[in-house]
Amino acid sequence: MLNKNTCKLRRRLMAIAYDCCLLGSVLFFATALVLPLTGGAAFPAGDILYSIYLTLICYLYFVWQWSKGQQTLGMRAWRLCLRAPDGALPGWRALSLRFILAGLSWSALGAGFFWAWLDRDRLAFHDRFSKTILIVSDKR
Repeated sequence: MLNKNTCKLRRRLMAIAYDCCLLGSVLFFATALVLPLTGGAAFPAGDILYSIYLTLICYLYFVWQWSKGQQTLGMRAWRLCLRAPDGALPGWRALSLRFILAGLSWSALGAGFFWAWLDRDRLAFHDRFSKTILIVSDKR
């Protein structure tokens, strides 16, 4: 077992819900920044450059926060910290892999998250294969 404080699925999903609200605001602001490029018109459906731009913003939102403070704002609200299995801080490679695999977890209708119910250490798919863990931090 990696850690007795490994995060349970319910707490993980609550932190995700919180982060989705915050990320929506970030994406709204990021879109407002580039709207002058289209003269204020909406981006056409399927615009690949716009999709890449928003994906990059999502990547920076998560990976930058994980790398600087081991947690996003949603994780902070639910007292979750991201670590490597040995307790060290994960590197950018592990965090980037975690971001990509979490996206795949969502694209499979959340199956990668529900993997945590079956995993002996309560790790989601992206945690297991990026060698990261979410732990519940002590009350401050």
